Amino acid sequence: MGTARVQIAQHLPEAYTELARLNAVVDEALDGDLHTLVKIRASVLNGCAFCVDLHTHQALTDGMSPRRIALVAAWREAGSHFTEAERSALALVDALTRVGEAGLPDDVYSAAAAHLSERETAALITAVSLVNLYNRLGVGTGMAPQVR
Repeated sequence: MGTARVQIAQHLPEAYTELARLNAVVDEALDGDLHTLVKIRASVLNGCAFCVDLHTHQALTDGMSPRRIALVAAWREAGSHFTEAERSALALVDALTRVGEAGLPDDVYSAAAAHLSERETAALITAVSLVNLYNRLGVGTGMAPQVR
């Protein structure tokens, strides 16, 4: 990417402040590992290298196995590396991230909701929506991961 792009954190920092507040609400309502899987999966689908790097690094720091992190990209074929609850949530991530293709099918919603309370289901939908927004900010402004 050769064109310099505006940096939202510099020119509209209050947007990131509000996003962080919303993220904190979701963090309280949704299991931490599940929230991390949601962030990684949506970021992979959206091609946001900055967010993939950020969330995988945080997952490793939090003790998630490198194998599980890697398998998020191919979760449908990963068998028992993910619980049924995680698999249903990841299916919802896929559907909402690609919402323009087929919406959120009732069977995908119902499968996720069967494993979660109504509050957790609301948090899951909010988490997917929020990470998709972050991904679009990252890709749209040309954010790239730092070399570690």
